[in-house]
Amino acid sequence: MHQTAHINEAKDFILTKTNLRPTIGMILGSGLGGLADDIANAVVIPYSEIPHFAKSEAVGHANELVIGELEGKIVVAMKGRFHYYEGYSLDDVTFPVRVMKALGVENVIITNACGAVNTSYKAGELMLITDHLNLVMNNPLMGPNNDELGVRFQDLSKAYSPELRELALRVADAQGIKMQQGVYAWWTGPAYETPAEIRMIRTLGADAVGMSTVPEVIVANHAGLNVLGISCLTNMACGILDQPLNHEEVIEVAAQVRTSFVALIKGILKEV
Repeated sequence: MHQTAHINEAKDFILTKTNLRPTIGMILGSGLGGLADDIANAVVIPYSEIPHFAKSEAVGHANELVIGELEGKIVVAMKGRFHYYEGYSLDDVTFPVRVMKALGVENVIITNACGAVNTSYKAGELMLITDHLNLVMNNPLMGPNNDELGVRFQDLSKAYSPELRELALRVADAQGIKMQQGVYAWWTGPAYETPAEIRMIRTLGADAVGMSTVPEVIVANHAGLNVLGISCLTNMACGILDQPLNHEEVIEVAAQVRTSFVALIKGILKEV
């Protein structure tokens, strides 16, 4: 687990770039980083400049931290995230969440682009994450616990804030946005799942599957943050439609739902 000194070094560097103190954090997944472009009075900091930050090589991830104002709230947004499949440790993957906490963030909105496992879902829909399955069988809290950062044994019975979920559903309904609700399964990647693996994942109770989010959610809970998770269902998972999967499709569909996605997040920010 990252040392408090590393977290403070990153936080102190960021605070040399801005006087703003964010209370809401956002992690924007593949193709969804465009939301950060609407942030006013923005300070943009490349990940490469921030002490102890990694850098994503995934397509659709800009590797920038953006701090500014959105819908009357001070926010800090990650345009792109780090992935376990890129070879980073889970410490590296979740380090920005620790830094958000140190900056003063209380609520974090974590998004992703992923595949639909539930056959009643359709590509292009949004899914409110109600719970998750950690199929990677690794956990960012393994190793010595830093009691300054959180408790040794973390309760995840309400990993996704019921209050924030209720708010998101209310905003979606008011905007006429159809939002599914379901369980997100974390798969290592970078290879997509096989048809047999998708059948297994569906049997286990997941509605969608992706290669991120769960580590950040676990650490956010450990840090005492309220979490809202939203998935953009960019494709039907392998074997459902008998067609090959590719990342270009993920980016394309995420771009198509940008308008409704941005409207939803802005609506939530107004009321949170």
